[in-house]
Formats: sequence, C-alpha cells, structure tokens
Amino acid sequence: MRLNHIPLISLAFITVLVASTTASGPSHDQPKAKPFVTGLASGSGSTIGPDGALYVTEGATGRVLRVNPRNGRVSTFASGLPPILVPVPGIGGAMDVAFIGRTAYVLVTLVGRDVGGADKVGIYRIDGPSTSTVIADIGAFSIANPPETDFFVPSGVQYAMQRYGRDFLVTDGHHNRVLLVTLDGQVSEFIAFGNIVPTGLELLGPIVLMGQAGPVPHLPENGKIVAFGARSSNAATLGAGAPLIVDVEFGPDLRLYALSQGHFTPGNPEGSPADPNTGALVELKRDGSFEVVVDGLNQPTSLEFLGDAAFVVTLGGEIWRIANVSR
Repeated sequence: MRLNHIPLISLAFITVLVASTTASGPSHDQPKAKPFVTGLASGSGSTIGPDGALYVTEGATGRVLRVNPRNGRVSTFASGLPPILVPVPGIGGAMDVAFIGRTAYVLVTLVGRDVGGADKVGIYRIDGPSTSTVIADIGAFSIANPPETDFFVPSGVQYAMQRYGRDFLVTDGHHNRVLLVTLDGQVSEFIAFGNIVPTGLELLGPIVLMGQAGPVPHLPENGKIVAFGARSSNAATLGAGAPLIVDVEFGPDLRLYALSQGHFTPGNPEGSPADPNTGALVELKRDGSFEVVVDGLNQPTSLEFLGDAAFVVTLGGEIWRIANVSR
C-alpha cells in the first residue's frame, strides 16, 4: 500500500530507522516484568508529564493519577471527570491524558446521552485539582458527522489522544477514524479508514504512527502498526502479526514497540477486552514482524517508556514495570 503525500525520504527514514535499531548485541539482562502499582480502580491511558512522572487515567473514578516512576507512589492529580457508565467491558470515562506545556488535557468518552449519560464526550482541560473545562465537544461532532463504516454508538468510542503541534489527534476505535482537535474546540476528520479499529498513537516528526487492533475477532494478522501523514488518504503498514494492538511507542534507541492486548475469543461482544494474561510487549523488526519482549500481560491498555524501562497500564488497575527492555 502506498503512502500518499508523504515524502519518500520520510518513509525511507522510517525503514532505515527500524532496520538500524533492531540489531542488538549480546544481552546480559533479559527484560523482566514486575508489578509496580496495584489496587487502582481501573486503568486506561497514560503519558509522561512535564515533571517526568507517569500520569494515568482511572476511568472508574473520573480521576487522573500521578505516579512517581522511582517508587510507585500514587497521588490524585485531578478528579471530578465523568466516570465510566458501564463497568463492562470497562472502557469509557477518562480514557487518555496528554500535556501541552504544563496544562493537562483528558479525553473522555462513552458518557453522552446516546449511551444513557449526561456529560459531554470530548477533551477536558484540567483547571485545578477538581475542576475542568470542556474545550472540544467531540461527541457533538461525531453525531453530526457520522462515519462511513457501520456503528451503533453515534458519539463514537474515542480511545487515545496525541499532542500534534498545538492541537491533538484523537483515535476513534468505533468510528474508524482519526480526528484533529484544536484548543479552540474545532473538530475535523484527519483520516478515515475501513473497519480496522485504530488505537494508540505515536509521532515521528510529521508522520503519525498508529496501532491497529483490527476488526472483531482481532486476528493477529490484523494487528498492525501503520503510518500516515497530514494529507494521506490511506496508511502504510510498517508491521503486522500481533493480536489486538492497543498502543505504539518509541523506546530505547528509537526502537519501535507495540502493546498487544492478546487473544480475543471469537463470539465475545464487540468492545470486549482480550482474554486475561495473553497480552505482550512486542518489538517491530526490520522484516515487518514482531518479536515478543515480554508476554503474559493481563489486558494491557497503554505503554510509556522512561529510559530503559517500560510502564504498562492494565484494564484491571495495575501498572507493570518492564526493566532492561533494550536487550
């Protein structure tokens, strides 16, 4: 598949980057995954804040948590956001968090009137410890501008947000598109797809890298990392072969990693998570395949790196630390 409107030198750079960073020397310490934080009410999106701490959304309580990456101490950074309406499959409410400067913004989904709620679906600016302001009503845009693919939630199911200059990119895993959202509340369609279920986002300069879970039943061959630009009409596949990819991030030495939530049992309802303890952190290899770094993760949702360590948030409210990722 060709990548429209992205300079060939940029696409070549991605290829060279992956090829040059996947070769590794002798390893003395293998990656090890250990629980770092347990007992959260739920877990969803995450980011590294301007202070170097890990920030995690806890949709069940409508909070954003600050986690000290050295000792795992958890404190409430923000509260008062709309919580999850329906605890099964456990998604909704505060889904993801990102910063512009020292100001935090939170993506909130599945809380609108179309699903029995009374709150706005969109991006909330954190104004204080318990106060926030809706800066963009994504739900209203989605209802007024439905996707071409089939859907049953008119306001969509937004999954992840990524700072994009002074704006945000937002994936909608139900409406199968990426939206561009400005700080003054303008929402527009950045790129639309078929039924591929877009998830996590990462940037390489002007190029957007995106995880793709694939349609139900989320077969491994449909779990992909794809790339596209601001004027792309389609996306180029960089790697495929991991089931239900939910996030993508650059790690140590600019190696590219994906978070696979794991095996999905056919027949489970759309929107259900993967089977317990089947998730994995995988690394993209030069041939477009994925190599498992650590497996056995329990329904992971988001991934962040600090140095040589990966932090994985899980749906059930845990944060795992994976040391020695650059093996």
